[in-house]
Amino acid sequence: MGRCVPACDRRAVLAGLGACLAAAPARARGPVVVASKSDTEGTLVGSMIALCLEDLGIPVQRRLGLGPTLIVRTALMSGDVDLYPEYTGNGAFFTGTEADPAWKRPDSAYAAIAAADRAKGLVWLGRAPANNTWLIAVRGSLARKEGLATMADFAEAVRRGLIRLAASTEFVESPAALPSFEAAYGFALPMGRIVSLPGGETAVTARAAAQGISGVNAGMVYGTDGALGALDLVVMSDPKGAQIVYEVAPVIRADTLASHPRIRDTLDPVIARLDADTLRRLNARITVEGQVAEAVARTFLRDAGFIT
Repeated sequence: MGRCVPACDRRAVLAGLGACLAAAPARARGPVVVASKSDTEGTLVGSMIALCLEDLGIPVQRRLGLGPTLIVRTALMSGDVDLYPEYTGNGAFFTGTEADPAWKRPDSAYAAIAAADRAKGLVWLGRAPANNTWLIAVRGSLARKEGLATMADFAEAVRRGLIRLAASTEFVESPAALPSFEAAYGFALPMGRIVSLPGGETAVTARAAAQGISGVNAGMVYGTDGALGALDLVVMSDPKGAQIVYEVAPVIRADTLASHPRIRDTLDPVIARLDADTLRRLNARITVEGQVAEAVARTFLRDAGFIT
């Protein structure tokens, strides 16, 4: 699935952010420019935002699928974009405070980036109750047979020699990823039981786990990947909070919100409905069933009574 931007470019967001550190300049009024990153979920949520604004009678210009985090964030700061969906955890990299444990708790992560961006003329609206962080999923048949539901269960399965993991090289090597899980849950997965893929995407690692490719029965995934249900994979929960929390929320320029104050009250209830199960289901309609993101967004909004 091509929606791995929140995690894949965590290193890249640090490079070049110097241009984004000053307060965002005001932009001339006109259509509200709604952007998104070039991943599935970003386009889905960006489409929801655009449709809700149009239902309010606000003219909208879409720039969905604009690019990776750095490009979209820079466009927001420069005034070329008015709002887009971002992930709270990326605030750790925007602020250079990745080691701060605040980023591993939903409330403190949201509060930290909201406060940091407020000084830059940006406002974080309500966040979704879904953590799109790095996780590990296990083939459903194995999870049911061995009773695997949490990373503590996964750690015990590793110690018993039951696990063979497919993951990107970044996931294996980054201190924030697999090593963080190993430290939190007291296990060490031998390199001989890891299939490491340079530039590996979760679409590849999840399918490897589901189909047993190269003996793999577990794969690196993201919390709201759409293919999880279709592939019969069970996501291991992370009760100890080993990973940075990535909850999606619209980020809007303060001047745009001041011009259109109804945007907050309109979008907050929509985003609040996007729990992990809902996002997985909607993402699956795009990545598994091949539906168009805006059509999926429109159906969801109409069925929920958010738009007419």
